[in-house]
Amino acid sequence: MKGALSICCLLSLLLLQAATEEEDVSTEPLRDRSHIDETLRLATEEKSNDYAAALQKLRKIYHSSIKPMEQAYKYNELRQHEISDGEITSKPMVLFLGPWSVGKSSMVNYLLGLHESQYQLYTGAEPTTSEFTVIMHGEKIRSVEGIVMAADSSRSFSPLEKFGQNFLEKLIGIEMPHKLLERVTFVDTPGIIENRKQQERGYPFNDVCQWFIDRADLIFVVFDPTKLDVGMELEMLFRQLKGRESQIRIILNKADHLATQDLMRVYGALFWSLAPLINVTEPPRVYVSSFWPYDYAPDTSRELFKREEISLLEDLNQVIENRLENKIAFIRQHAIRVRIHSLLVDRYVQTFKDKMSFFSDPELVFKEIVDEPDKFFIFKSILAKTNVSKFDLPNRDAYRDFFGINAITSFKPLSTQCSYIGGCLLDKIEKAITNELPALLSSINSGKQPGLSSCEATGCGEKPKNRYRKN
Repeated sequence: MKGALSICCLLSLLLLQAATEEEDVSTEPLRDRSHIDETLRLATEEKSNDYAAALQKLRKIYHSSIKPMEQAYKYNELRQHEISDGEITSKPMVLFLGPWSVGKSSMVNYLLGLHESQYQLYTGAEPTTSEFTVIMHGEKIRSVEGIVMAADSSRSFSPLEKFGQNFLEKLIGIEMPHKLLERVTFVDTPGIIENRKQQERGYPFNDVCQWFIDRADLIFVVFDPTKLDVGMELEMLFRQLKGRESQIRIILNKADHLATQDLMRVYGALFWSLAPLINVTEPPRVYVSSFWPYDYAPDTSRELFKREEISLLEDLNQVIENRLENKIAFIRQHAIRVRIHSLLVDRYVQTFKDKMSFFSDPELVFKEIVDEPDKFFIFKSILAKTNVSKFDLPNRDAYRDFFGINAITSFKPLSTQCSYIGGCLLDKIEKAITNELPALLSSINSGKQPGLSSCEATGCGEKPKNRYRKN
């Protein structure tokens, strides 16, 4: 009985302390936010006509020159990354990752000025965000259910249906009229909890994170200086971030809670913890500040924190300013991967045909080719005959799985993928990679409005040349 009373008293004290702290926070002076609008240049109008024309041109190049090759050689079944019109026309995505209760949601509220508004993201000392929350622009303030977002083909979130209904119930969108959201979309994620298995979430948490990581233009990994322990889930997260180091920014949040000497020690401890997880020569940029609406704590490095915050905003503004260039570069990189995949599949097809005889068993012949591609110089021949870097070649094991579900006889050689009107698939994708996409990028950088070339306008009617056709 005494034990129960003691527990009740302890809970009452904790609740009273939490209420007192909340009351103290609510009476704190708010920080001036004018530098956010100035740094992000939210008052300036965009050249929407030029931007829309460039996006239309990019969509045309993708649908006419890249997507036909994707479909002919089933690239999406290899990489599971299907590009939709919604993704091409989508705004830059800023992704917030990190452990629970490090200030991710508070940072979103601060950047958008949602403090004490109806749609501010809920924050607290306990794990509060259990959903993937997408904050995007809309004509009015409203919430959008995950099943609605996935069903809307005009958005870029329709591929998320593959993660199941349990995940869609944990996906929510918030639309609001905001100048910053006209140019960027924020994604707040559930905090990483090291003592919870991801299976308990009811959906493939790491796979969902990977989907957002693959599409993010900027990734903020947020840490609390009092919670720098690195566990299994955080290690898994950084393995998923491999290859995206240029998009990663480390945020050491709540820095005004520490004295300067302690902050220096925490900064060093953070790099010590993350060094084994980030295998690059140049470490990611680290921002040290306190991202929430209240003023900095007294007797702290307020000038340093203010400069760090402005540097982060300039970094964010750079992503916004370069969003179209980044989109073109992303589509070009995607086209290069599709081209390499089609060349490899073509090489598998040609090798299979060369090794087949009247008495051969097709399954045994192709099994040998798939299990030992180096024996038949599948990958080396691609490097020797085409302008492909060895660092861009996909994993050999991936093609064992790929051909496990796609029969080799379902693919045609590249030499037969030509038509008089449409041209050759390989020539078209190479033209997009070497000419059309770089020209579109140059026209944006030089300030010209992209238009149709003379051949596109008149249909030059030139008979396609096929360098793969045997004479």
